[in-house]
Amino acid sequence: MSKNVHNHFRLTGSRSILLGFIVLILAGALLLMLPFSTKTGEWTGFLDALFTATSASSVTGLVLFDTASRWSWFGQLVILFLIQIGGMGVVTMTTILSRMVGKKIGLRARATLQEAVSAPNLGEILKYTRFICIGTIIFELAGAVAMSPVFISEYGVLKGLWVSLFSSVSAFCNAGFDLNGSHGPFSSMVPYMDNPVIVITLVFLILTGGLGFLTWMDIRRHGFKFHKYSTQSKLIIVMEIILVAFPMIYLWFGEYSNLPAGQRFLASLFQAVTPRTAGFNTTDYNAFSGTGVVMTIILMLIGGAPGSTAGGMKITTVAVLFFTMISVFEHEKSPAVFKRRIQAEAISGAVAVFMLDIILTVFGAMAISKIENIAFLKTLFESASAVATVGLSMGITPALHTASKIILIFLMYTGRVGGLTLVFAAITRKATGNRQYPADNIAVG
Repeated sequence: MSKNVHNHFRLTGSRSILLGFIVLILAGALLLMLPFSTKTGEWTGFLDALFTATSASSVTGLVLFDTASRWSWFGQLVILFLIQIGGMGVVTMTTILSRMVGKKIGLRARATLQEAVSAPNLGEILKYTRFICIGTIIFELAGAVAMSPVFISEYGVLKGLWVSLFSSVSAFCNAGFDLNGSHGPFSSMVPYMDNPVIVITLVFLILTGGLGFLTWMDIRRHGFKFHKYSTQSKLIIVMEIILVAFPMIYLWFGEYSNLPAGQRFLASLFQAVTPRTAGFNTTDYNAFSGTGVVMTIILMLIGGAPGSTAGGMKITTVAVLFFTMISVFEHEKSPAVFKRRIQAEAISGAVAVFMLDIILTVFGAMAISKIENIAFLKTLFESASAVATVGLSMGITPALHTASKIILIFLMYTGRVGGLTLVFAAITRKATGNRQYPADNIAVG
């Protein structure tokens, strides 16, 4: 009996990830509660601080307060640290700090790290982690430098540099927090809708962060020799192109047809990229048509690549489901992509992730809609944004009641750690998990 209890409460890799994020969120919430975290010197209620810390740690970007107007320099610094640690992952950051102080990383810790960053093998995990750290620093500093002339000219040197760095980290980590409240509360990047420096830099950071470091490692090793990339990297790159190009075409003709060509291009590009899963916006989504809102919800749920700073169910999940559907249509025994067969474990995992995210999104939206008496499409947008850790909003989050805030906190946390990780941590693997029952036919479709 004691052995069963020990196995049930053993700190597995999944449980380490869950616990790490809980500790990070609670620490952030306690710091944000303090009076010197706000500009007015007032205490912040625990639930509001918990919501903000969860949103930052899960790199979501849903906010109850305008970040620039509410939080002091210290509060903003806390949020920035939560974004950085949440974007790179608690386990990754812990490993990096341990290596910096000369601590050896054991086999169990390496296995947990492999699970956290979706690394392909255990042998190169520390080399992969170092690549993540160096790559993150380079991209974030480059983004800050690129945007600094614009923000310095507007805010002055010191604040301009801070806004540049904050925006760059937030974009690369796909968080969506901004410090542009001087243009109006919750203005996000709307004031820079027609600024090519800001728009192009943010698009670059969002895409590089959401592409995944495994893909960047392939690019570094093989350059532009696409045929040498791993199947996963090939799939991610092709899917990224498709998921930027087609929404951009729709937005160009469907939502921004009244804008001048230059603004039209920048707006279409930005709003095609940011739903997966950055959380910045240059457009008020309440001005979108129903079709535009639904398309954005779909993009949010798809998200970015595995092992990246982006959330969502991941583009590889959607791709596996799509090619599985094609294989059924063509009466193939198993789906394939780039002349490589997709394994059964990947298919079943994709189905599980898809169903879990859809269930969480729909039921979360239904609950909030009922509690707040708000139209379902608006609550579906907010719920999808939380599950996919995006941060885009139709403006209803700041006015939500306690129960709805708790629902969004749970959805953001689950979206960041991964629904399957949460389930695996809660359910102990059964010894009889591989037994075979007699087969029987069940009609589908």
